[in-house]
Amino acid sequence: MRVTVGQSSLGALLVAMTDRGLAAIMFDDDAATLRQMAARLSPDARLVQGDVEMNHSMDAVRACIDAPWQPFDLPLDLQGTPFQQHVWQGLQAVPYGTTLSYTGFAAHIGRPGAARAVAGACGANRLAVVIPCHRVIGHDGSLSGYRWGIQRKQRLLEMEQAARVERTAIT
Repeated sequence: MRVTVGQSSLGALLVAMTDRGLAAIMFDDDAATLRQMAARLSPDARLVQGDVEMNHSMDAVRACIDAPWQPFDLPLDLQGTPFQQHVWQGLQAVPYGTTLSYTGFAAHIGRPGAARAVAGACGANRLAVVIPCHRVIGHDGSLSGYRWGIQRKQRLLEMEQAARVERTAIT
């Protein structure tokens, strides 16, 4: 696993790749903390800087953050249980600028009554933004938890809503 750390509009950003694809996207306020997290991702994780492929991946992730309407075409290395992978694939179909409750999303993927399991799958997601678990909120509209911080979740949703309104006004 190769790992690089840089900056994004949401703070420090870690991007990790395996031979199969993008394996992790993580945020923090501090790049040094992310470099420490890299060691916990995989025993063979190595930090690289200046690698052309990793720079391309970092740019693609930044574009996904700042322009969520653009297609994301990097392969993903999804590492999780079959249920988690089912949730993550379903999340990729949720349009930017929209939200669903955990209960509503569970029903949407054909698993009514699995709201807590959906929340657990969102918490286990290592591919922030690309697997948009930030689009799932509490039934009362609260942002509830987000692995990378409620403030980032709120900022992502605000950025997506603004982009959706702007793009709708253009068309």
